[in-house]
Amino acid sequence: MNHILIVDDEAEIRSSLEEILREEGYGVATAGTAAEAITLIQDAPYDVVLLDIWLPDRDGLDVLGDVHALPAEARPEVVIISGHGTIETAVKATKLGAYDFLEKPLSLDRTLIVLKNAVEARRLRRDNLEFKKQFSAQSILTGESVPAKALRQQIRLMAPTNGRVLIYGESGTGKELIARAIHAESLRRDSVFVELNCAAIPEAHIEAELFGVRHGAYPVVSGNGPVGMPATTAPEKRGTLERADGGTLFLDEVGDMSLKTQAKVLSALDEQLFTPVGGTQPIRVDVRVIAATNKNLEEEILKGNFREDLFYRLNVVPFSVPPLRERKQDIPPLVREFLREFGRQYGRPRMEISEEALEVLAQHTWPGNVRELRNLVERVLILNPRALRIERKHLPPLTQRSSARNGEDFSTLQQARDAYERDYISKKMDEVKGNVSRAAELLGLERSHLYRKMKALGISVRE
Repeated sequence: MNHILIVDDEAEIRSSLEEILREEGYGVATAGTAAEAITLIQDAPYDVVLLDIWLPDRDGLDVLGDVHALPAEARPEVVIISGHGTIETAVKATKLGAYDFLEKPLSLDRTLIVLKNAVEARRLRRDNLEFKKQFSAQSILTGESVPAKALRQQIRLMAPTNGRVLIYGESGTGKELIARAIHAESLRRDSVFVELNCAAIPEAHIEAELFGVRHGAYPVVSGNGPVGMPATTAPEKRGTLERADGGTLFLDEVGDMSLKTQAKVLSALDEQLFTPVGGTQPIRVDVRVIAATNKNLEEEILKGNFREDLFYRLNVVPFSVPPLRERKQDIPPLVREFLREFGRQYGRPRMEISEEALEVLAQHTWPGNVRELRNLVERVLILNPRALRIERKHLPPLTQRSSARNGEDFSTLQQARDAYERDYISKKMDEVKGNVSRAAELLGLERSHLYRKMKALGISVRE
């Protein structure tokens, strides 16, 4: 179902439009002020906003600017409506990002045609964004190591099914990208992919995020109104389960979900049925669930932190994403993939990297996994805008101090001391983003003394 938000200060227009659009099969919400509209747009995604220019608290074009500033994946198409329309206003609205401009009194036929086209434009934009994300997801599967090949084969085998998937992996290994790759090759590829990070949402709000909110669930009392005025209520909000209907719901860091919420999720998964917070009517959905965690859920079960029955519901098809340190031979192709990606982004499409630099990268333990490697490649390109080939000298100290951490055998005490000092100084330089003066203060050294020591230890100095 496509969702429309009607923003107009005239209650009669809101009511008549809502009735017509519901008969046309749209989900409809309404707002009489700019503030209410912004709250609704931030709480739940809409495909199209019908926005009046004349609002009691703000100019509609200002609201259009706020909407256009939203992230692309959350941004609805906006159709401006006005009873005082001029060519100048229409041109200005278009420049600000409006999809179209309708004059009052509205023509029903034209309104329905414009809405249909706006919904399609929103779908195409969303599909394009999803394609770009899927392109990024493929980079996580780049490589010819045994783990990378096994992961690709596992995705091909089970993606076309509706089986629930539980993805295990350390932070930065690309669990979300694996989930997107599964969705892209599934029977639900033409429908939505909705993500909920269970660790990023406060416990008090996670049920509302999952199941949505109906009018009256949470009273919101305004402190500015007259004494004795009744409390207003929070606007309705569609939860992630409802928004994922027909598609895939990705529950990231599911191990951080409370036991209370786990019980409700278990019931919703069993029945594909749930009741929104404050609601009375249950909603039935058809959702494939992919979950991910960086915790050992079996250990969490023994500690009493995770429900065993929910674990078995989610763990139908277990996936294990290997850390980058276990697939070192994939570092060169991953680096070249990221160089192509960021090279295009920064106007340097033919970026290369030397074998010596690749050897240095292979020595690092990569605690941040593929995310750390990707961020490093982007950082190197940004800090070296004239380089067409990445050399060892372009790499930050972070990647050149792994030997000391890896327990390398040293033939003399001096070598061990130098390795430790190199590691410690490089760490401090990273903390201060290469500022030698600040690093000298942290280390309790004179600036000139630190320069000489860095030169002796082979630590590059970036002004």
